[in-house]
Amino acid sequence: MQDITAKETVLKRIRQALIQKKGLRFPGTEWDKNVYEAGKDGLEEQFAKNFTKVGGQFIFCENENEFIEIISKLSSEKNWTHVYCREAAITEKLSNAIFPFTSDDKNFPEGMVSITSCEALIARLGSVLVSSGQGSGRQAFVIPTTHVILAYTSQLVTEMKDGLQLIKNKYGERLPSFIASLTGPSRTADIEKTLVTPAHGPRDILVFLIDD
Repeated sequence: MQDITAKETVLKRIRQALIQKKGLRFPGTEWDKNVYEAGKDGLEEQFAKNFTKVGGQFIFCENENEFIEIISKLSSEKNWTHVYCREAAITEKLSNAIFPFTSDDKNFPEGMVSITSCEALIARLGSVLVSSGQGSGRQAFVIPTTHVILAYTSQLVTEMKDGLQLIKNKYGERLPSFIASLTGPSRTADIEKTLVTPAHGPRDILVFLIDD
């Protein structure tokens, strides 16, 4: 009975509080206003600075041809033997450049590289928004040793809410079942407070930003 009495007491106080509503303590506060100051740098500079700060690698390309040139050079230098990509818009570019890749999602060997697009780049956080709607599948974001992301300047936004709005505008009511934010290689300090990178997922994340 004591527990019931205590419960009733709490509920009674809640009812009284709802009946006797008070005005806002800070009526002049603009709750929808952004609490972060606008950066002095452009979105490209902000994203590059914050993305590299969390361990990502950033490469700016003036066009798609430059992307192909750099990715081909990297593949040769780093001896990439298994590059996975299945997004039609990207595989077409790779095929035209005779760049070796596979779309076979049954074999994911150690040291593999995946190439995907993204939904948005969040400048203030240095984060990359990805989703299952891109056509790469969830595996392409977590299994590879190296994750290469092809992005465009039109996908740059300031805040996370802006990136989510881009996704909503793109998919409407049929939102992807999987939406994730990638902020550099994953890390954890759960074990004896020792920072481990990567904790899971790719060891290296590269963003190629193309000016469109």
